[in-house]
Amino acid sequence: MHKLSVWDLDVPPASPTIATEPIDRVHLFRMTLGDARLQAEVLALFDQQIELLVGRMDTAPPAVVATLAHTLKGSARGVGAWAVVEATDAIETAVAAGATLSGPMAALAQAGAAVHAAIARMRQSEAGEGTGL
Repeated sequence: MHKLSVWDLDVPPASPTIATEPIDRVHLFRMTLGDARLQAEVLALFDQQIELLVGRMDTAPPAVVATLAHTLKGSARGVGAWAVVEATDAIETAVAAGATLSGPMAALAQAGAAVHAAIARMRQSEAGEGTGL
């Protein structure tokens, strides 16, 4: 029996413009070398990080918001949360231009909620299969 490895997936990670799921599971698989426990841990940390950093952004000055967005963008790239990457990039751009943050922050809230829901579904699905995501 051949065990699936990260090298068996000959699919490039989705780009932010073509991703349809909140988490690109192929990208996540690659980044964690297929380790389901590591995937669960990384997703749990990312879920907490979104909540924490977005909460801080709500009251922070623009320069701090840009720094927090940049931090979150790096994490989002790691797990394949492309809508979060797009939203945080828009926040950084808006801060640099001195533009209003309401639109990009709303996009981040929407993307963050979708990621949170997707992670919850993955946990529920994996728990039902006994693999425990």
